[in-house]
Amino acid sequence: MSLSDFFSPINPDKFSPKQGFLTSHLGLKANFFTDRFPELEEKTYDIAIFGVKDDRGAVNNNGCALGSEHFREQFYTLNEGSFTSKIIDLGNIKAGKEVSDTYFAVKTAVAELIKLNILPIIIGGGQDITYAQYMAYENLEQKVDLVVIDSKFDLDEDTEEGVATTSSSYLSKIFLHQPNYLFNFSNVGYQTYFVNQDSLKVMDKLYFDVHRLGEFMPDISLTEPVLRNANMISFDLGAIRSADAGANVNAGPNGFYGEDACRITRYAGMNDKLTSIGFYEFNPAFDRNGQTAMLLAQMVWYFIDGYYNRKQDFPLTPKSQYIIYRASLKDGSGEMNFVKSKRSDRWWMQVPYPTGISKNERYHLVPCRYDDYNTAVNGEMPDLWWRTYQKLS
Repeated sequence: MSLSDFFSPINPDKFSPKQGFLTSHLGLKANFFTDRFPELEEKTYDIAIFGVKDDRGAVNNNGCALGSEHFREQFYTLNEGSFTSKIIDLGNIKAGKEVSDTYFAVKTAVAELIKLNILPIIIGGGQDITYAQYMAYENLEQKVDLVVIDSKFDLDEDTEEGVATTSSSYLSKIFLHQPNYLFNFSNVGYQTYFVNQDSLKVMDKLYFDVHRLGEFMPDISLTEPVLRNANMISFDLGAIRSADAGANVNAGPNGFYGEDACRITRYAGMNDKLTSIGFYEFNPAFDRNGQTAMLLAQMVWYFIDGYYNRKQDFPLTPKSQYIIYRASLKDGSGEMNFVKSKRSDRWWMQVPYPTGISKNERYHLVPCRYDDYNTAVNGEMPDLWWRTYQKLS
């Protein structure tokens, strides 16, 4: 089965401005699947964009299947930044006969693109498609760190008979999937009044990282270490306040500001280990003056800008490119090591594997903040270190 079997072509003329694209527009920089499916080879393209025209799993947000077309109208009129992009737009994955057929198509497409070292940007569709995005990693034989930007935890039980999962329950599917290859889950921006306290207890029991919206209001850069730990990201546009992105039935008055959403996606793009990202729940039926489509286009633009500004500074080799700092705990129980990149001033902490867990590596590197290092210098164990160690056990 070929990837071309899953995609329907697009006509760039339908979303180009009346006067045509300017030479600096992304519409003339990107390639498109129009008539003949493109040859996909490693290094030919860096990024592949595709839409998923299925909203059957979207709770109270029918119409988000049409989001990709409206996104393209805004995105391809943006100017290329200070980078030379190699982008292919593969068109759209149509809704399958069953929702599970759509999931299979997304899973297969994402997996094949990752194998070719091409990063897929998914424009949904309901956020339940995150489950298919996650399933793409099943055959890649690696543990997955999943980050979701969302105002709530989507752990509800399925409510519709015959639907594999919904946008309010896909996390349950991921957490319960066997074999389990989810190493860590992080939520960015949940709002407490939308979250069942029992769900918070589940997250704590599993040593997952969940962060309230209020944690990032003083400084949005605090999201960067969380995003830097992700292999895959799912962004629910409902996490953005309705005044900035109202094209989502479930959007509320509180959430991230539009400019903060753009900074978040740029941080995501700069993550060297990130291999896929999905943007979900954009519903053009509620998009006044195309504002949300424009914001989504700018978010993807910033993601791509971040991608082409990756530092490639993961602290492995050579050692001359980073500095190791050591701190001792007050109780004398041990020493903690931190690593700082000379290229970017970003921090990691070394969390040792318990005896016998890993034959090839002595420690696991987890992104952290300078504040975590200060906590250790003051003799206290950072919470992030402890939760990571428990997951390694």
